[in-house]
Amino acid sequence: MGSDADFVLVIIFLVIVIPVVVGVGSSMFNRWLRYKEHTAGLLADSTAEKAAQYAAHVERLEQRMRVLERLATDRGADLAAQIEDLRKADLLEETAR
Repeated sequence: MGSDADFVLVIIFLVIVIPVVVGVGSSMFNRWLRYKEHTAGLLADSTAEKAAQYAAHVERLEQRMRVLERLATDRGADLAAQIEDLRKADLLEETAR
């Protein structure tokens, strides 16, 4: 008689408990998987946005660098021209005396 009761318990366990546990576990796993996919999507969006911000920042820095280079080279030429003008003015003053 005890073996019949054990057999019934095993059958109940196999037919009811295991499918319920597998179903609940599967549902939990699917929710966790959707959460991870959502988190990965948010991270990808955030990373893309930061990359775009960094690219824009680098572009602004490159533009400023080009302006500074132009100022340095143009001002150097202007400065040289101003020095030459001053030399010419000094020569004119000396010859006028």
